Amino acid sequence: MYAAGIDIGSREHYVAVPSSLDDDCVKNFSCFTSDLDAMADWLVEIGITTVAMESTGVYWIPAFEILESRGLEVILVNARDVKNVTGRKSDVKDCQWLQQLHTYGLLNAAFRPEDDYVILRTYMRQRETIISHSSSKIQHMQKALRQMNVLLDNVVSHITSQTGMAIIRDILSGIRDPRRLAENRDRRCKNSAEIIAKSLVGNYRDEHLFALNQSVELYDFYNEKLDECDQVILQHLNTLNKQANAGERPAQKKRKKNSSNSLRFDASINLYELCGVDLTAIDGMEEHGLLKIISETGIDMSKWTTENRFTSWLGLSPNNKISGGKILSSSSIKTKNRAKQAFKMAAFSLSNSRSGLGAFYRRLRGRVGAPKAINATARKLAVIFYKMIKNKTEYRKQSQEEYDEFHKSRVLKQLKRKAKLLGMDLIPSVPLA
Repeated sequence: MYAAGIDIGSREHYVAVPSSLDDDCVKNFSCFTSDLDAMADWLVEIGITTVAMESTGVYWIPAFEILESRGLEVILVNARDVKNVTGRKSDVKDCQWLQQLHTYGLLNAAFRPEDDYVILRTYMRQRETIISHSSSKIQHMQKALRQMNVLLDNVVSHITSQTGMAIIRDILSGIRDPRRLAENRDRRCKNSAEIIAKSLVGNYRDEHLFALNQSVELYDFYNEKLDECDQVILQHLNTLNKQANAGERPAQKKRKKNSSNSLRFDASINLYELCGVDLTAIDGMEEHGLLKIISETGIDMSKWTTENRFTSWLGLSPNNKISGGKILSSSSIKTKNRAKQAFKMAAFSLSNSRSGLGAFYRRLRGRVGAPKAINATARKLAVIFYKMIKNKTEYRKQSQEEYDEFHKSRVLKQLKRKAKLLGMDLIPSVPLA
């Protein structure tokens, strides 16, 4: 195996190869596409078969894709894992250090899903960016209303609800009469028209109305882009390899959309066709979160030999630090893994669930606190997700009563074992007459 190491930069890349292949064993190439092509040609020409590079920002992506298209094995490595020993640091030494470690097989490749799912991941991340920008415009709308002392956010669930947006658009059209504005009240709104009208008496200044108008226009624009993004996502999902027919999917109750940011199409059908199992049956998991997870992990669970490796990659497993036989720390690794965040959001949504997973989360929350309970429940969800896709097994829903009975029997079994170790018998108490 002939290995090369590349130190990635924003302006140029330094490449190190074995001295036996080329007298000039370190070269630097600019980041222009023509230079990346020249770098790939050189590596292929001298017989390099595998390349290691650090995942520096987004600068590695063009180099990675071009080298991979030439048939080279390219691996990404975490910069933290390849930190050099103390001494003089330079780009040349960095690329040589990478090449040396890779030659000896000391580097672990970072996970990267199949190319089809890399495309899906890009679309899903773009969708999150649009939602983030849209959310900032909602805050700007609320700020403009507050500056005019229009307390709309106090009387409706959300200013972008049907009632809220209808009132805002009427304000921008020139209507100032509170009672007339309150006629936009939806019948499902908890507050009466009189209370809503009272909140709409404000100081309508031109500069605040201007800011409100621009925020609404930008909010509408981002919503249009969100629709376009969802259409592209749906089109791409239809091009992916399918493992099942949607007609074979077990009947499920129709779920309500969680928010205005929900997908504009029924992704549960596509998810079933891609995975061959109904992942939406899992308590707490909804279409948007599942699609986000699959875009990050792909559907090939063979990349992780066990569920423990999968949850470790997510950053949901304890990261034990042991010295002298003593555990110094066991907290999980802090990562920005988007799949991990989706699992944790799903775990948090189980707070009021009457399912067994909801009962598990509440029991743990009362004992160790919410953050650790969310992490543990997210790990449990990740294991279920992993096993369902890998083994093509359907989810068996457990009720809260079933979980409570199971937990009770487990505690009783532990107490009997402890009593036996102490030479005692555990005898159930007889209720008094």
